[in-house]
Amino acid sequence: MKMMLSISIFYFSISNLLMIISLILAKKSIMDREKCSPFECGFDPKSLPRIPFSLHFFLITVIFLIFDVEIALIFPIIPTFLMTNIMNWFFMTLFFIIMLLIGLYHEWNQKMLNWTY
Repeated sequence: MKMMLSISIFYFSISNLLMIISLILAKKSIMDREKCSPFECGFDPKSLPRIPFSLHFFLITVIFLIFDVEIALIFPIIPTFLMTNIMNWFFMTLFFIIMLLIGLYHEWNQKMLNWTY
């Protein structure tokens, strides 16, 4: 027990020492500011480096990812049909699908699924 405690303290101190050394070595100086600026073959850029994007497009992407993950959660429901109690399986599946439909209705009601306003 005492050996494990000493080894744990040793590893903890080594990891903390490595983190402190990396923080010291990774300090950015004022000269690194030029590295963050955009570069176009040695000339100053003619346009802004950051172009604006549609926030609505971003929200539709997030909604797609959420529903995509939920579809991936539906896939294991099918093979568990024969391994579980049918009534429990039915009610849990029905509850999950109803929750998905409520979320879809909420997004539709907030007009987040329309591409244009």
